[in-house]
Amino acid sequence: MIGKTISFLIASLVAAPILIILSSWRTPMDDVFLHLVTTGLSDVLRNTLWLVIGAAVGTTFLGVSLAMITTTFEFPGRSFFNWALVLPLAIPTYVLAFIAIALFDVTGPVHSQLRAWGFSGLPGMRSRFGIIFVMTMALYPYVYLLARNGFLSTSKRATEVAQSLGQTSASAFFKVILPMTQPMILSGLMLVVMETLADFGAVSIFNYDTLTTTLYKAWFSMFSLDSAAKFSSLLIVLVFLILWIEKKARQRKRYTSSEKQPHPNPRKILKGASRLCAVAYCFIILLIAFMLPILYLLSETFSTLKQDLDLRYFGFLGRSLALSAMAAILIVLSAWVIGLAGRRGQSLIVRLATLGYALPGTILAVGGIIMVTFLDHTLASLFHWDGLFLTGTLCAMMLGYAARFLTLAHNPIESALHRITPHIEEAARSLGLSSFNILKKIHFPLLKSGVMTGALLVFVDVMKEMPITLMTRPFGWDTLAVKIFQFTAEGEWDRAALPAITLVLFSLVPVILLASERSERRLRVGTPTAVIAASQATFAS
Repeated sequence: MIGKTISFLIASLVAAPILIILSSWRTPMDDVFLHLVTTGLSDVLRNTLWLVIGAAVGTTFLGVSLAMITTTFEFPGRSFFNWALVLPLAIPTYVLAFIAIALFDVTGPVHSQLRAWGFSGLPGMRSRFGIIFVMTMALYPYVYLLARNGFLSTSKRATEVAQSLGQTSASAFFKVILPMTQPMILSGLMLVVMETLADFGAVSIFNYDTLTTTLYKAWFSMFSLDSAAKFSSLLIVLVFLILWIEKKARQRKRYTSSEKQPHPNPRKILKGASRLCAVAYCFIILLIAFMLPILYLLSETFSTLKQDLDLRYFGFLGRSLALSAMAAILIVLSAWVIGLAGRRGQSLIVRLATLGYALPGTILAVGGIIMVTFLDHTLASLFHWDGLFLTGTLCAMMLGYAARFLTLAHNPIESALHRITPHIEEAARSLGLSSFNILKKIHFPLLKSGVMTGALLVFVDVMKEMPITLMTRPFGWDTLAVKIFQFTAEGEWDRAALPAITLVLFSLVPVILLASERSERRLRVGTPTAVIAASQATFAS
């Protein structure tokens, strides 16, 4: 009974910011909300729609084509590109955004060199095409990962049957293999759409107005938290509408296989010009999306190291690590409790707790602030306290982190819990073990890998999370992500390189583990793509 109460309390706290946002329409619309709606809402919605469509088309083309090349053909460097093409996941979108502007804008080195060669009149990066290009390069690995897994999971028997009916290898791929992989590609595409809708840093750097920048403006520029909550509710409705459409689309595209362990199609060896084209295509994408950004960050870091590497910088780094560690511990413990509730058949608690991963951090930040403020005033009036004790602390930040990233820890822990069958627990009780000893001697050893995977994923994502940290941080709690936003907002691209390269280096380790085939087989349940699939399934149910 106590465990059920604790799990329900955790799920309620995690889901409360979302419910509070949706309840904002009980209050009348203020002048700030009406002003923003009448002066620019149509342009904001148009910009958001174009960005989502552009990023969806670009990431689908890149992700599917790269997955097809690395799984269908054999060429020099294929095994390297097979995992290296996932590395752009280590670079946050807002980092790639300021690098793209610094390198490719009209005042950047690329344009300057082109003008020196006689090429003039070329467009800069600060445009709709520029932000779509950045989002495509930053997010295509999500589609690539799922499409690659989909191609590898299709059996060669399907191709053999198609060829026996007169189809060529190429037509069999497009008429059989590609349609069978569509549900997985669609899952990766939905993750791209969610990340695009949730993005705040990249669109702010490009001065590209979307729903996320509008609610930020309503809160921090016009000081109307209620207006920010109403814009957040519009974004929630849009997210749920997209997930509902995706659910309906997946229901019409289901494929099953009678083989327990499908044998993938043998790769075709490329020769001549086709081999060079495959190598060049993979290398160019990796060069633009990962290698050039890393080289730029390293060069700018060396040039500003003496200026910025002081005790203040170690404070930014220390706060980033401390917040990530605290969030990882809190969220992993909460995920373990939620996982135990799921084993007892409390599916409602699991649905509530894992609802927030598909929502933008800006929404959860607004909901967290409103909830903490409400609790603070309620406790103050109930106990006749003077002043507020929760407002201005880490409570709203941790609440936003928990709502956003609880699913990241829940997935691997839940999968590890499946290995602890009821028969194992019954056998332990028959041997006289108490509940505490069962947890100590059975649960903890078997859950170790799932807990470590969940903690690592949460740690890295909290370090990269910028909207929640920026909007809910207490005074003086600037982190690496916040400093990147502040430097880029002031146009100091070179000074943003040092905190950016630090974030990238901390993010590379789990991405490399994710990209390697051996680790992928071992930690498949902990990948971001698996997490979004579980999040969508939670909403769909």
